[in-house]
Amino acid sequence: MRSAIVLVGGAARRAGGREKYFFTFQGRTFIERLLETLQEVADEIVVVARDPDQCERFSHLDGIRCISDVRQGLGPIGGVHAGALAVHGEYVFVAACDMPCIHPGVVNLLFDAAVGYDAAIPCWNADMLEPLHAVYRTKALRDYLGEHDSLSLRPMIWSLKTRYVPVEKIREIDPGLLTFTNINKMEDLESIDLSSDRDSC
Repeated sequence: MRSAIVLVGGAARRAGGREKYFFTFQGRTFIERLLETLQEVADEIVVVARDPDQCERFSHLDGIRCISDVRQGLGPIGGVHAGALAVHGEYVFVAACDMPCIHPGVVNLLFDAAVGYDAAIPCWNADMLEPLHAVYRTKALRDYLGEHDSLSLRPMIWSLKTRYVPVEKIREIDPGLLTFTNINKMEDLESIDLSSDRDSC
């Protein structure tokens, strides 16, 4: 069984307080695009919000569960922890909600690469990683995050048995690397080069 977590609990400061998951791109919201993609490659999807009130924002969406952070105030790592406790799959893909062009083929590649490891993390170089577009062994997340107070994902990645997946390998599936497109404000949508490769983005 393969699981997926979508983190939606951020305060959206760089988006002027607007909820990025409801930004619209090509007629669909970011969260709708993400869910459609992840339903192709995962058996369950869990959306992690900061509190029950935020969960209500997603009650209209089918095929997902929305849960709240278990340990408040830890940022993305708190969301990863809550999601890891909620999912049932041995491996889980973790995504941020502001990535509207995630490629299902890349997610499958990461799931395959993670077998036998605690994590499969895309990397541009030794210092530039994509921890919120990655696959983790669920038990490894639970073991590490259960009592950990760090707000950084990097120490966790370094402590796990991690397989680093070069972006050049990912480029074989997604030549323009649109899968890593991160949108912090609506103006960023204008920078997406739709002609590069993927018709569905």
